[in-house]
Amino acid sequence: MDYKKSKAPVDTVTRNIMDLCQDTGNIYESVAIISKRANQIAIEIKQDLSKKLQEFASYNDSLDEVYENREQIEISRYYEKLPKPTLLATQEFIEGNVYWRLAKDN
Repeated sequence: MDYKKSKAPVDTVTRNIMDLCQDTGNIYESVAIISKRANQIAIEIKQDLSKKLQEFASYNDSLDEVYENREQIEISRYYEKLPKPTLLATQEFIEGNVYWRLAKDN
C-alpha cells in the first residue's frame, strides 16, 4: 500500500458503524482488523522515516553542538502531515483493500 497516495482524510471522520461491520457482520471484528492493519502501517511508516532520516544523521560524539539540518526538518514535517495509520487502515478496510481471514477453530 502506498500511504503517500492514499485518499484517506487527514482529520477524524465520523463513520457509520453499519458500514464498518458490513463485511464481517461484527463491529468488534472489524475494529480488530482495522487496528491490526493500522499497526502494520505505523511500523511501515516508522521504518521508512527512520531510513530517510538515517541518510542525514551525523555521527559526532560531541554533545555540545547540535546541528539543525533543514532536510531532516522538511522530511519530519512531511510525515507529520500524513494521515494517521488508523485513518489509513479504516480507508483501506472500507475500500475492501484489506485481506483478512478468521483463524480456524480446531
